[in-house]
Amino acid sequence: MSKLSQAIAEGDGISILVEVADAASAAAAERQGADGLAARTGASAVRASSQLPLLHFGSMFDASGVAADAVVIRSDLAMWDEAHALGLEPVVRVSESDDIERALERFDPGVFLLSAPPDSDDDPLALLLGLLHDVPAGKLAIAELHDATAEDVAELERSGVDAVLVAPADVAALVPDDPPDV
Repeated sequence: MSKLSQAIAEGDGISILVEVADAASAAAAERQGADGLAARTGASAVRASSQLPLLHFGSMFDASGVAADAVVIRSDLAMWDEAHALGLEPVVRVSESDDIERALERFDPGVFLLSAPPDSDDDPLALLLGLLHDVPAGKLAIAELHDATAEDVAELERSGVDAVLVAPADVAALVPDDPPDV
């Protein structure tokens, strides 16, 4: 189990991953209780400032170069194999049920990143919860909901999402004091 999967799977309640782009935002997220970080840009500075698990959006070569723990991939066997060869945990990004089915047919992903299609007018939370129903038991699900509220996080947790990826904000406000009744 990789450092990212372990951080998500251990402990009570939903894990909070924060997308950051620099050392200052990484340090702030860590101080506020983030369980992991994600970076599209500035990953070197993020890694240098924090030992939290790091999920990288971008090329696998770059992810490996900054000592990321995991990398976001499409439902593609070659990308899956390359991530493993570089010692990275592949996190399969899906935005529709067919993506989940395709990934499960091609390989055995352990972690899915549920993302609402960017051009959709539908409620992102509802779309993510719909995708969650297609993720098999025993797989980790990360919901990408950048503008999540504490209520959204509680709803995702009640529904069985393992982690939520949010934009830098008041991370501490997103984590409930006690896990909700399920």
